[in-house]
Amino acid sequence: MIPFRSQPPQPRLREGYQLLQQATWDADELDQLLLQCGDSPRGGHRWALVLERSAWHLSIRNERDRLVGFVRATSDQALNANLWDLLADPDDDAREEVIQALVQAALSRLRREMGGCSVSLAAPPEALRAVTKAGFVVDPGGIRAMGLNLREP
Repeated sequence: MIPFRSQPPQPRLREGYQLLQQATWDADELDQLLLQCGDSPRGGHRWALVLERSAWHLSIRNERDRLVGFVRATSDQALNANLWDLLADPDDDAREEVIQALVQAALSRLRREMGGCSVSLAAPPEALRAVTKAGFVVDPGGIRAMGLNLREP
């Protein structure tokens, strides 16, 4: 549940950092970010499918033009929107700011484009502060989300 009326102000990124919408993506760079965040790489074909089936994606680059943050959204364009792959480079000094900026920017865009949708988010534990600050309720009413990993072990 997101309180759409009162949102915290959009966080400012450090000088040299840029928030990009629908930026050209590079599978190797996205896979590197996944690896840094402790996930498995997907490869170019899988990234192409994932991004083709997403409504949009946001990314953040640092002052050295390195990818340090990413999130993507899917939606049925009616009732539900989901944020996936909330990633921020654990070695980047601005990691917390990157997570917060991605969450806020994603929610702002969802409000504009899909205001009536409920929003769910799969996020790493280090994003907990940013998502609760943005209005997400963790396990509302004791309801816990479940996921199924379809990849082979």
